[in-house]
This record gives sequence, structure tokens and C-alpha cells, in this order.
Amino acid sequence: MLDLIILSLHFFICFLISIVIWRGPKDVDLHPSSTETVAVEPDGLILIGKEDDIKKSQRVTAKVNGREVVIFYHEGKFHAMDSRCYHEGGPLCLGEIEDIDGQACIICPWHKYTITLETGEGLYEGINPLEPSPTPQWQSKGVKQRIHKVTLDKGNVYVSPPDLSVSFDSDYFADKYKNNGDLGMEK
Repeated sequence: MLDLIILSLHFFICFLISIVIWRGPKDVDLHPSSTETVAVEPDGLILIGKEDDIKKSQRVTAKVNGREVVIFYHEGKFHAMDSRCYHEGGPLCLGEIEDIDGQACIICPWHKYTITLETGEGLYEGINPLEPSPTPQWQSKGVKQRIHKVTLDKGNVYVSPPDLSVSFDSDYFADKYKNNGDLGMEK
């Protein structure tokens, strides 16, 4: 009976933690309200912010054509991708960046899915069971996360709007979380 009480308490605490993470503090949002006008340049680029500000914070979120995008500054390079993980919509802005086989990757904080910052490829560690002594090796699932092109000009950081003629797994959650990071209600 005590085991059942402890198990129930454990599930309740995990539930509360997941609510806190889901509703917790958001990353820096340079365009927090939907009424704020986003600066769109004549060539279609969307102004995200000042290069120095983003370098200091190392990651920011912004709205790009209604999508929440996270911009990372890591090891001297800027990267931008949909802010919600392709797997279950986890907040990538809260993930840790790790080097995996020479590639900078964001690790989703919810289920530890690994995504390359450069290409949006989903990576997994697998083995070949036909080998006599199989050792785990990193392998690609293909491009799963939408990547956005980053442009630097005169101290400003710009992101290109997404090319929606090509779809990615992360599009599902980008569409679902259009209301300031909260799950949007479909009409």
C-alpha cells in the first residue's frame, strides 16, 4: 500500500514539474505581442535584433511570419530554427547545446531528441546488430527541424521567412504553438 502512495505522489510531482516547465518563464522574445509590427526589409528579411545583444544572450526567440523561431549564437555562428521540437513540441530554447561527432546540436529538454543546429537533422545513436562487437554510432534520421537562414548586416541580425513549399516534421508544432508559445486552438 505504501508503494502505491509513493508511486502516486511521484506521478503527481512529475505532473506539477511538467506544468511548471510548460508554463514557466519564456526565453527572451524580441517580438512579444502580435500587435507589434515586425520590421520587414525590402528583400523580405525580418529584423530579429542587434548582433551584440544576441551574442550576449546566446539565444533569443522571435516571431517570423507567425512562427516562433529560436536564434542561437554558438561558437561564433548564428543558427535559427523552429523553436518547438519536431518530436512532441518541446521548447528547444531551453535545451542544451552539445557537440556530437563534430556537429553542434540542440538537445530537446523534454525527451532528449538531438537536432543539428546547422541542418536540422535528427540524430540517434544506433548499432548494427550484424557486427560481431556492435558499438553505438550516431546516425541521421534525415532533416526533421525547419532551419531558417540568418543574415548579418550592419550590426543587425535578420532571418529569412520560411519556404513553406517544402514541409518538415517541425511544421506541425510550429503551427500549433503560434500564440506566444501556448498551444493554439484550431478553429
